[in-house]
Amino acid sequence: MSTNDNIVVRVARPGDLESLVEFNLAMARETEGKSLDRTTLTSGVSYLLQNPLYGFYVVAENATNSEVIGSLMITYEWSDWRNALFWWVQSVYVKPLYRRRGVYRALYAEVKDRAASERGVCGFRLYVEKENTIAQQTYRKLGMDESHYLMFEEGCDFASERV
Repeated sequence: MSTNDNIVVRVARPGDLESLVEFNLAMARETEGKSLDRTTLTSGVSYLLQNPLYGFYVVAENATNSEVIGSLMITYEWSDWRNALFWWVQSVYVKPLYRRRGVYRALYAEVKDRAASERGVCGFRLYVEKENTIAQQTYRKLGMDESHYLMFEEGCDFASERV
């Protein structure tokens, strides 16, 4: 857990479920204009909170009142080329009132500290909407560079059979 003057950052707990669901709903609306299914999302967030083998959430709290004000999710990608893990930064959300106040910086610092203490992490990756230039500036300021890779995807329905 890390702190700065007004922000406490920690790994999310099961009691953070509702905040994480609300943040994901808001992020999907803001960044992609999507309305996510709350039931599916709640199951997905809950599953990760109960199964750290797949990743974890980090939350930022307002130090004065313990209000959860931001979060991000880390998932893992094994790199056979590096014999190590990339940590993917996903589901980043900071409440509008707290944006541009160092909340993401604190969240990302906690992730980097955790990675350094766990060893076996070779880097951090994230994807960002092409139009979200403010977020891109933030990521650059924190030491991230634009990758030369493009991202492709294809959806499938296999996941509903597994969980």
